[in-house]
Amino acid sequence: MNKQWMQFVEEVKGIYGKDFVPLHEPTFNEKELEYVTDCVKSGWVSSVGAYVTRFEEALAKFVGVKRAVAVVNGTAALHIALKVAGVEADDEVLMPSLTFIATANAVSYCNAIPHFVDVHEETLGIDPFKLEAYLSEISEVRNNELFNKNTNRRIKALVPMHTFGHAVHLDELIAIAEKYHIVLIEDAAESLGTYYKGKHTGSFGKINAMSFNGNKIITTGGGGAILTDDETLADYAKHLTTTAKVPHKWEYAHDEIGYNYRMPNINAAIGYAQLEKLEQFLVQKKALANKYEELVAHLDSVTIFTEPAHSNSNYWLQTLKLADSLNRDEVLTFLNEQGIMSRPIWQPMHELEMYKHCPIMDLAVTNDLQRRLVNIASTPLEVK
Repeated sequence: MNKQWMQFVEEVKGIYGKDFVPLHEPTFNEKELEYVTDCVKSGWVSSVGAYVTRFEEALAKFVGVKRAVAVVNGTAALHIALKVAGVEADDEVLMPSLTFIATANAVSYCNAIPHFVDVHEETLGIDPFKLEAYLSEISEVRNNELFNKNTNRRIKALVPMHTFGHAVHLDELIAIAEKYHIVLIEDAAESLGTYYKGKHTGSFGKINAMSFNGNKIITTGGGGAILTDDETLADYAKHLTTTAKVPHKWEYAHDEIGYNYRMPNINAAIGYAQLEKLEQFLVQKKALANKYEELVAHLDSVTIFTEPAHSNSNYWLQTLKLADSLNRDEVLTFLNEQGIMSRPIWQPMHELEMYKHCPIMDLAVTNDLQRRLVNIASTPLEVK
């Protein structure tokens, strides 16, 4: 790599004041310690406790939904969201191929089938314009349900994912869901703090999922949440994630197969402290994005991915977009060898062995972006 790239490395190290810069670290201070200590002293460290309730209520208020149900991780959140929304065995679920594997796995947990669709270069998420044309060719509505004419399976749901915190074209996707009688379920795992036309992501779908893994913009260690305005669905989700236990003072009675998915109180204590600092993290993330835009301007054949016009993004992971003249793997090798932790975007789901049999549309943009996108250091620190 040339002198421009060496200068870029030194400037990134200068931002963080480190010789080795991780991709994304959690940011903790005394508040997390205070709440966790309080939790430990109370003795309520498992799935029942005051901090679970506090975290759920604070999260729901921030996102702007009526209910949040805290669970052990984002995959569990999406699994239950799909299940309570009515996704059943052999249903097809429209989702991007360019996503983290949890999106596809959650569909598989329902014994349903991922149906991979292409993404839009402006958002990195589902392309509604291409999807509309595709559905008009391969599907038909029968008795207010959508069916794939090629497989004769029901297409039950549409799951857009807000890649790296950048909102998809939600208005258009909502219109498609309504036109074709399918359920919209947002995979908002990466988009806490992201707004679409002034409204928070994770509040548009019938029921939605979010993640608080250790590398997310806020963390509970491991954790996720189900978000919805539907009180009935929220109650059912909470019931299922608590092993479908029927309330009783002492007896153990369960009325269906449930899941041990509830978030422990000690994790919720961390999350509650993190939520108090979220606005600060968002300011720091945007400042970092602006700094990267300045630094990348000195690199040939590289741009930094910036928020779409309709999105006020959380900039969870900063993303370099490489021109065809650059070899992605050479860039990754150089940056990591120089101490700037970097990674490629995920291998598209349709290329993975367990999902090669799934239905797909033309994925030209997905395949192109996968070889040109690189995530770089994104921890929310004040930049110089």
